[in-house]
Amino acid sequence: MKLKEIAESVHGELHGPEELEISGPGKIEEACQGQITFLANPKYQQFVAKTKASAIILDSPVPDIHIPYIMVPNAYVAFMQILKLFTPVQHDYFEGVSSRAFVDPSATIHSSVRIAPLAYIGPHVRIGANTVIYPGVVILKNVRIGENCVLYPNVSVREDCVIGDRVILHNGVVVGSDGFGFAPVNGQYHKIPQIGNVIIEDDVEIGANTTIDRATTGSTIIARGCKLDNLNQIAHNVKVGENTAMAAQSGVAGSAVIGKNVTIAGQVGIVGHIKVHDRAIIAAKSGISKDVPAGMVMFGIPALPIQKQKRIEASMRHLPELMKRVRELENEIQNLKEQSERKQRGDHDQKTKDH
Repeated sequence: MKLKEIAESVHGELHGPEELEISGPGKIEEACQGQITFLANPKYQQFVAKTKASAIILDSPVPDIHIPYIMVPNAYVAFMQILKLFTPVQHDYFEGVSSRAFVDPSATIHSSVRIAPLAYIGPHVRIGANTVIYPGVVILKNVRIGENCVLYPNVSVREDCVIGDRVILHNGVVVGSDGFGFAPVNGQYHKIPQIGNVIIEDDVEIGANTTIDRATTGSTIIARGCKLDNLNQIAHNVKVGENTAMAAQSGVAGSAVIGKNVTIAGQVGIVGHIKVHDRAIIAAKSGISKDVPAGMVMFGIPALPIQKQKRIEASMRHLPELMKRVRELENEIQNLKEQSERKQRGDHDQKTKDH
């Protein structure tokens, strides 16, 4: 593409030759001639003078810039748009419904749906327009899937679950597996039937090998716009609010409620039956055991407000010196105590002698 075309597509201000040919995007420290890169993090400004890229996206001035640039309000967002320009998502590996896929005669499949070989579509399933089903996908009875969805290889969607429009499920996602419900009776565990479902609303993306359990009764809900990373576990009857993002290897226990626009970093554990309110941020490897107020940033195990936790951790780093000082003070107190006792005995002996 010409540099002018790229600038127009991101609504940026071009500083450089309009006809410059750009072959694709690249990282600032790795880009080669012909590529366009970006600078959004000040930590990478050191690479601006060294980059071999032919052009760069900026959102703030850089002194002595030596290559053409496009000025935009947000360089990171603009670069995302450029990535889409050069690498549009295509699902042209197969067309129509493969004769090697199994589609139950009672299923309702829009004529534009693409279903790859070795997929299984169960009874009374409904799939909307332009949805793509890759090999190895299993969709059981009564599932509803909306329009413009993509289910990548080996996704499983269990019975009665509902998936909205523009949902992306990456490889190995399991939607609607049984919740972890067992009742102990006389030393044995008895399975509690899990008769609810999972509802995934519009514009949700779920990473590889993430599992979302069906509700015991009612629904486990992943609300509109949520983004879940790989290897997450969402337990039965959990409700995740709109536009919440959860990084990899995090888990939410049963009946917890996660609010809107919450950010959950990697390897976070959230206990059941609590509420994380809107706009909260949970730092990586934190353990959440109590309700989290709206907008609060939490960190640690057990999680505390992040500034308090940082002070605690800073204090912990000085623990050896603190212990040494405590022992010294204990020795000083013991010496003072012994001196006092000796003085008291001396005074007592002197009084006895005087008598």
